[in-house]
Amino acid sequence: MAKAFASSGDMEAKKISFTEVGRDLYAFTAEGDPNTGVIIGDDSVMVVDAQATPVMAQLVVDKIREVTDKPIKYVTLTHYHAVRVLGASGYGASEIIASEKCEGMIYERGQEDWDSEYGRFPRLFSAADSIPGLTWPTMTFKNRMTINMGKRKVELMHLGRAHTAGDIVAWVPDEGVMFTGDIVEYHSACYCGDGHFKDWGNTLDAIKAYNPDAIAPGRGDALVGKEMVNKAIENTRDFVESTYKPAARVAVRGGTLKEAWDAVRAECDPKFADYAIYEHCLPFNVARAFDEARGIETPRIWTAERDREMWAALQG
Repeated sequence: MAKAFASSGDMEAKKISFTEVGRDLYAFTAEGDPNTGVIIGDDSVMVVDAQATPVMAQLVVDKIREVTDKPIKYVTLTHYHAVRVLGASGYGASEIIASEKCEGMIYERGQEDWDSEYGRFPRLFSAADSIPGLTWPTMTFKNRMTINMGKRKVELMHLGRAHTAGDIVAWVPDEGVMFTGDIVEYHSACYCGDGHFKDWGNTLDAIKAYNPDAIAPGRGDALVGKEMVNKAIENTRDFVESTYKPAARVAVRGGTLKEAWDAVRAECDPKFADYAIYEHCLPFNVARAFDEARGIETPRIWTAERDREMWAALQG
C-alpha cells in the first residue's frame, strides 16, 4: 500500500503540556507538534510563534488565562512558516514582530508555503477557514530589537541562518531563557526543506554562547537545565550534519537525488527514525541538502505541485 503523502494521514491528536521554563515564562508543547512560547511581563504578554489557525491559537490563550489575565500585546514570529504564523489574529495582539528577512519571505513565498503546508499536514490546520489571510508584521528589525515589558526586557535577535534565512530567537536575560523556534528541536526531526545547512551549526554556537538555563524549542519537550539544553543543541547539530554530509558526498560525485536519499537514510535511520515527524521531513530535507551541496544558495520555493512530484519520485 502506498505511503500517505507527508503527514496527510496523521490525524491523531497530541497531548498538550504547558511547562514553566523560568519565572513567568512558559512553553506550550504537544508531543512534537509546533510549540508556542509565552513571556509574561509586568503589564502584558508576548506570544512566540502563533500556531497555524486562530482556533488553534485559542488553545494557547486558554493556557495563558490559567496563569495571568494580562493582555496579550505582542506576537513574535520566529520565521515565516504557515504553521507558525497564520494563527496570529487569534491573540488580539496590537503588535506582530518579525525580522525584515522573515517579512520579505512572506511576500516572496508565504502563499505557496501556506498551500504546501496545508497539503502536507492538514491536522495542524484545524478550522482552516478561520484564517483571515497571510500574517503581516507590524514591527520588523534587521538584527536586533529590545522589547521592554516593564522591568522585563526581551531581546529579539537574528543570530544567523538555520531553519530559514530569517530565523530569530527571543532571549529573556533576567531568567536566562531562550525561545529558539525551529533552530533547536528535541526528539523531533528538524525540518530542513528551507534551511541553510552550512550556517546552521554556527547559529547553534551563537545560541550556546548565551549559556541558557532553559530553552523553549520549536518542537519537542521544554528544555530545563543546562544539561538538557546542551544535549538538545548537540542533538540538533548531529541531525543537521547527518542529513547534509551524506547528501553532499553524493552530489559532489555527480550522483542522483535518489542516491542521496538512500545515503541519508542509511546515516539517519539508525539514529533518528523514532523522532516525531521524521518520515514527514526526510524527503524535503534530502532535496534541500542535495540542492545546497550543488551550489543552490537560496532554497527553492515549495509548492503543492513540487511537493507531490518530489514525494512520488522518492517514495514510489
